[in-house]
Amino acid sequence: MPPPVPESVLSEGLPDREGASVRETFELFSAVAPKGWRVELIEGEIYVVPPANGEHEEIVTEVVEQVIARRVDRELRNFTGIGLSLPGATDTVRVIPDLVIAPKGSFDDQREWHAPDPVLLVTEVTSTSTAGRDRVEKSRAYARAGIPVYLLIDREAGEAVVCSGPSGDDFGHKSIHKLGTQVPLPAPLGFTLDTAEF
Repeated sequence: MPPPVPESVLSEGLPDREGASVRETFELFSAVAPKGWRVELIEGEIYVVPPANGEHEEIVTEVVEQVIARRVDRELRNFTGIGLSLPGATDTVRVIPDLVIAPKGSFDDQREWHAPDPVLLVTEVTSTSTAGRDRVEKSRAYARAGIPVYLLIDREAGEAVVCSGPSGDDFGHKSIHKLGTQVPLPAPLGFTLDTAEF
């Protein structure tokens, strides 16, 4: 479980929210989270995740650079820090993937949370505190939202998992590759990701 929001953040000038709903509590945590922290709502649970470490960010940056260099469609863009509002099993899921790939102009508004419709690929790079959710709950949410490709860079397992063909709460196709190898990404990306730099 990720560390809680620092006590100093929660104790400074916050209104008494006794009896607040999960959604209200999520909105409150989102509003007061320190810069760089992510607050996500997944199946009725609120998760507060501290800023990523350097290794995590190196991997995200490497994926971004390879997408820019190898994408077939020059209108595709890489987005980090984009909030997605996804359908959940019981309620709306709010997540901030490590990387979102979508056409240019997909998020050119002032909203904090976006529909997943234009998203072609999401990437998560696991951390000790997020690996379980990245493997299970987020995979289900991305499949349920119909996102075509979910790329999971699982640092703990030393694997890159490419999930495609979303159907219901799962992906119809999953391929697992050891980190350090060539990882083919299906359409709409259609190129091979070199994980040797990971």
